[in-house]
Amino acid sequence: MRVQHQAPGIGSALRAWLGFLLLLTAHFSVRPLVAGRASIDFAVIAVLFSSVRMRPGFAALTGFLTGLALDAMAPGSFGASALVLSLIAFGASWLKAVFFADHVALTGLFVFGAKWLFDIAMTLLAGVGSGVSLFVSLLLWSPLSSALTALVAVVLLVLFRPLYRPQAL
Repeated sequence: MRVQHQAPGIGSALRAWLGFLLLLTAHFSVRPLVAGRASIDFAVIAVLFSSVRMRPGFAALTGFLTGLALDAMAPGSFGASALVLSLIAFGASWLKAVFFADHVALTGLFVFGAKWLFDIAMTLLAGVGSGVSLFVSLLLWSPLSSALTALVAVVLLVLFRPLYRPQAL
């Protein structure tokens, strides 16, 4: 009887894709149920957690496709999420050695910064708000949403470590 051995990267790749799909499913199913001014952005977590396992070009493509899925629901700013998530995914892949070593606190800070940059870029690209409401959105609600997203990302990283462990695919 012949035993076939799988390459060690196959199981890791399947777990990473499973984690990515679960987070995208949560973004479209759980997020609307707990929506508010400061909401959890599972799509940003999914893109960041998957980007650290990819080369920068493929990470940018993943961010772009995820952004297109988000943009399909917001035709008024079509393309903005795709552009911003492409840049965030590319940057996350490029900086993975610095921020995603295996330190949970650095991962939380990285997710916080990426989510805040995402919100700032989306607000400016979509042209939503002006004056005081723009500043309240960017300096109050966006950091709160970023902190909540980072907290959820850290909890997910701790609870489901095999799915989200930063390894190269």
